Amino acid sequence: MIPFASRNIKLYFRDKATVFFSLLSVFIIIGLYVLFLGNAWTSEFPNQEYAKFIMNSWIMAGLISVTGFTTAIGAFEIMIQDRELKIEKDFLSAPVKRSSLAAGYLLSVYIISVIMSLIAFILGEIFILADGGELLGAVAIFKIIGIILINSFMSVSIIQVIIGFIHTANAFSAFSTIIGTLIGFLTGIYLPIGQLPNSVQTIIRIFPVSHSASLARQIFMDIPLKIGFNGVPEAAVNGFKEMMGVTFFVGSKEITPWMSLCYMLLIGALFFAIAVMNLSKRKMK
Repeated sequence: MIPFASRNIKLYFRDKATVFFSLLSVFIIIGLYVLFLGNAWTSEFPNQEYAKFIMNSWIMAGLISVTGFTTAIGAFEIMIQDRELKIEKDFLSAPVKRSSLAAGYLLSVYIISVIMSLIAFILGEIFILADGGELLGAVAIFKIIGIILINSFMSVSIIQVIIGFIHTANAFSAFSTIIGTLIGFLTGIYLPIGQLPNSVQTIIRIFPVSHSASLARQIFMDIPLKIGFNGVPEAAVNGFKEMMGVTFFVGSKEITPWMSLCYMLLIGALFFAIAVMNLSKRKMK
């Protein structure tokens, strides 16, 4: 399993095009933010001195969660190619269990998702610092790493189930394109959740990756909000958090960080169980 996972990781990073397209939606989000959205949002802040620090923290928190999901999709392209080119049968002709191959694919995708998310985290911190912000403290860094690990597990589990219905590179490419286009809306990055219709807000709250983004925003924006909103009434601060997707509400009840974590773990475990069931059925054929 380990050598096979290592083989998949090497293939992923060797193919620069695969890495690029895995990050395409991330590049689009950064481009839109730098060129258009950033100035439009920061101009609305009463305290312009800390506006960039707040919004840079907001966008980078969302990007970490998006990166974990989109790079997991890109990493699964290796499995699709092996399936389409019948390379998978070559592996199965050797004394290797199907479960070991499946575990190798999942492990490699998970490691890739975590690595790329950590790289996005480091680059995000550098960007925030270079633009006048501050780095996170040690405790906050460990919390972000924990969120990355859970988000990657959840993302890999979800995508693995979907990938089970995709057998060709063309279908996979279409799937990747659709997700890459929608991910910015589904995580409330292109437009803050508070500016969207109620029906769309409900979809965002259901989408598991949005909870990862919300948790990351709470950590990234903790200090910036305290500094930038110093002296602002608490009700106004809470309203801003709700509008920007820092905190989620169901009716009048706030979704706590523990609720979001449990939801992510539950979704990850559920889809992982479905993936294992699908693997078992496929093995019997």
